[in-house]
Amino acid sequence: MRSYLLLCLALLLPLSAQGGIMQHKAYHTGEPVPNKPMIMREFVEMQHARKVAKVTFADLQGNPKTLAEYQGRLVLLNLWASWCPPCLREMPALAKLRSKLQGSSIQIVPLSIDEDPAAVAPFLAEHELKLDDSWIDSKKEIEKIMPANVVPATYVFDPNGNLVGFIRGYLDWDDPDIADYLLRFAAKYQALAQSKVPQ
Repeated sequence: MRSYLLLCLALLLPLSAQGGIMQHKAYHTGEPVPNKPMIMREFVEMQHARKVAKVTFADLQGNPKTLAEYQGRLVLLNLWASWCPPCLREMPALAKLRSKLQGSSIQIVPLSIDEDPAAVAPFLAEHELKLDDSWIDSKKEIEKIMPANVVPATYVFDPNGNLVGFIRGYLDWDDPDIADYLLRFAAKYQALAQSKVPQ
């Protein structure tokens, strides 16, 4: 138990240094979603949703993109980079999960932090990764929200754009229990978004 608490503290400390993110509470998230799959043991559901800075990314064509495009949906923003071997292992499974969740209230958004935007599309094509809608953050704007010192990493935002969870590091998204957990997670935050909880 002590080692688990130390791990959580180690994960949260870098976040507190990012523009005071840990101080911008939006609302208390209540009881955690039950029956979290063992494979997701390092996923942190935050006790308080956090308001985050509004930042702009780009799509593969250079058009501006923001999280506001997915208002009303639970967003999983997955950080990846072409130089990251664990990302390459994770991305095919994440693409399959996204297909499985199509039509749900969950949106999975890949976000490349490669410094050269022109290299992203060729990399995706070379590895036959069906992620043509990946966003790009070559200037690391994400660091106004969360640190980008660990990839892969996935940050979860509620339907109002508040940060409600994260996992920093590789996750085997192929695990059969993940989709059900995410659907229950999304249902919880859809209900909270429609309640009178301050946003």
